[in-house]
Amino acid sequence: MKFTEENIAEIFGHEAAEDEDINRLRAYYFKGKVYSQVANELPIRILVGHKGIGKSALFHVAKAEQDQEKKLTLLIKPDDIAGIGEDETDFLKLIREWKIGISQIIARKALVSFGLLHEGWRKKLNSYGGQFIDFLQATFLPENYANIEPTKQAVIDSFLKSGKIYVYLDDLDRGWQGTTNDIRRISALLNAIRDLASESKGVAFRVSLRSDVYYLVRTSDESTDKIEGSVVWYSWTNHEILALLAKRIDHHLGRNTSTEELLKLSQTMLAERLSEVMEPVFNGRGKWEHIPTYRILMSLIRKRPRDLVKLCTLAAKHASKEDREIIGTLDFNSVFEEYSQGRLQDTINEYRSELPNIERLLFSMKPSKVEKKAKEGYVYTTANLLEKIHNIQQNHPLNFFGNKSADAKDIAAFLYKINFLTARKDKGDFVERRYFEESRYLSHKFVDFGFDWEIHPAYRWALQPDNIADIIATLSPSE
Repeated sequence: MKFTEENIAEIFGHEAAEDEDINRLRAYYFKGKVYSQVANELPIRILVGHKGIGKSALFHVAKAEQDQEKKLTLLIKPDDIAGIGEDETDFLKLIREWKIGISQIIARKALVSFGLLHEGWRKKLNSYGGQFIDFLQATFLPENYANIEPTKQAVIDSFLKSGKIYVYLDDLDRGWQGTTNDIRRISALLNAIRDLASESKGVAFRVSLRSDVYYLVRTSDESTDKIEGSVVWYSWTNHEILALLAKRIDHHLGRNTSTEELLKLSQTMLAERLSEVMEPVFNGRGKWEHIPTYRILMSLIRKRPRDLVKLCTLAAKHASKEDREIIGTLDFNSVFEEYSQGRLQDTINEYRSELPNIERLLFSMKPSKVEKKAKEGYVYTTANLLEKIHNIQQNHPLNFFGNKSADAKDIAAFLYKINFLTARKDKGDFVERRYFEESRYLSHKFVDFGFDWEIHPAYRWALQPDNIADIIATLSPSE
């Protein structure tokens, strides 16, 4: 394997789905169980998940497949909605502004996509009381689109027959700062699409939100309980992510393998498909001596595809630098610290809006001299974890956004929610790790469920750069 920049991108894919060629993305895209929960005919689906988990990729693939089926689809981006309701303080009026704004955006984008935008369209839309589906069906008259290309005409014909329109609102949390105004605007948006879906039968809204954004909105506005049934939490299992990597490698090597086929394979069989790109055995130290390479990958990623892309891309670039034709143990060892620093910074950037002092909190979680001497500091019982956090708060008071006070249990729950902490149970040869998305109430009041708590392995090199060699030796592999 020649690890050129082009080959590396071809094998592992781009970090951001919107930067990927849609045809290539569809060719290697892994349709997990969440895909069918979002790509359907239901009026509202709100896809919630951490950054890098694949929300935009899912939306891009679902929209592309509907486009191929000649369905009318629209993508609304942050710049499309900039300015809506920014100065409105009355919440009910804010919802109304969002309803008017979204209706106009949908109508305008639909008209523009077919080259049918005309002067006075907004006035005509208002004459339909904002009922954009009725307005569009009345506008798409044969004499108006007789000269457009056949593909677009087929979409119009399909829309006139079904009355269905699919609206994707992606990346709306760009520039999110967690202010009261930010929370109110997203809350009003969710209320507005709920009203529009009820009033305009035939529209299907798909909204993606980061988990921290949804959490703040959900806990700040009681009206959002009405859309909770439309929320889809995006999560992955290690087996799915390993199959995802196998599919990308298969695609690069010209093997056309379906998602269903790969999911039926054992992890050992999936690992064999990686052997043309990376050494099958990781020759590390301690518990990592002569174990399958895929197990170290699964242990260091936070069950997010982007983490896997980052780690493998960094290792492949190091292999290229060393003129190696396969990624090996030395390549992974050389990039663990850089990978870890990136994940820590990503987390700080992602959640600073919710906990302004998050950087101080995370760096304070690094092992103390006493803990390092006792080879402790990354794994805690509930009592030890709360004591550690309490000691941090003695020196550095921690408050959530809006100066909302937080006790040790609140901070522990926050660390679990952002995947800095994982719940863990020692199974002997491996460790069972549970993430917030899988057991969202596991940490509630920290009732003893039989799990301990652990700082995720992805962060350890960044927290303890002075003792890098020992980290891998003491780290327990995931199942």
